[in-house]
Amino acid sequence: MTQRDIKNWLNPRLQMADKQLHQTDKKPLKGNDPFFLGIDLGTCNIVSMVIDKEANPIATRVDQADVVRDGIVWDFFGATQIVRKQLESLQQQLGVELTKASTSYPPGTEPRISVNVLEATGLEVTSVIDEPSAVAQMLHLKNAAVVDIGGGTTGVAVIKNGEVIYSGDEATGGHHVSLTLAGNLKVPVEEAELTKKQQGKKIWPVVRPVFEKMAAIVQEHLTPFDVDEIYLSGGSCALPGVAELFSQLFPKQRVILPTLPIFITPLAIATYGMDKSCS
Repeated sequence: MTQRDIKNWLNPRLQMADKQLHQTDKKPLKGNDPFFLGIDLGTCNIVSMVIDKEANPIATRVDQADVVRDGIVWDFFGATQIVRKQLESLQQQLGVELTKASTSYPPGTEPRISVNVLEATGLEVTSVIDEPSAVAQMLHLKNAAVVDIGGGTTGVAVIKNGEVIYSGDEATGGHHVSLTLAGNLKVPVEEAELTKKQQGKKIWPVVRPVFEKMAAIVQEHLTPFDVDEIYLSGGSCALPGVAELFSQLFPKQRVILPTLPIFITPLAIATYGMDKSCS
């Protein structure tokens, strides 16, 4: 399969998902139109995305959430409530019943954790895959690494000859950035989270050491491998300075950061579910 282009294939779909974020106008689907739901249970956000047979997002929901920490669902009830709310909103908008979904998990954690949340809402989980591997398969990567920096973890997948040959994960992510910022500013973590989103460039010098730690984690995972490219994904990558830091620390690889990285993993999850259903 031909590698999918970031500029012409991925970025337009991510922008499409962003535009749909606050749209609730009814857009009924025809009964025979295939669609696929992917749900990303993140540390800071839960994202649900519905795509069509061309992997174009047709509806997206995002809710801030503190129900997952370091890849573990610590607030099971809260997670199921958010997923149920998103399902109801999507069903109302699209005029269809959502009964099946795909989901993901950080490498090295138990896949059943995410599956249990979705099943508790009444969904049938048709496929589950670790987050960086989902991105790698969506983009049809050949010789590359995917670095997924989520809210609680940094995941790495290595792809050789189009196959994922290694995946690993460490418990450092965007939440740890917020904790560092909260300590520096002497404010609650919730306030630090908002400051991080609103003043990313200004606070970069304070949080850079946390991202340097993430980069060191990635270097350790990638030491045994020779890859040409590193693809960054996950909402935490949106902070100004992240892509430049990785480019400096990985001079032998081309570092690629798509637009709106918060939507990469849910799109990849839904696309993986679509591919599995067609195989």
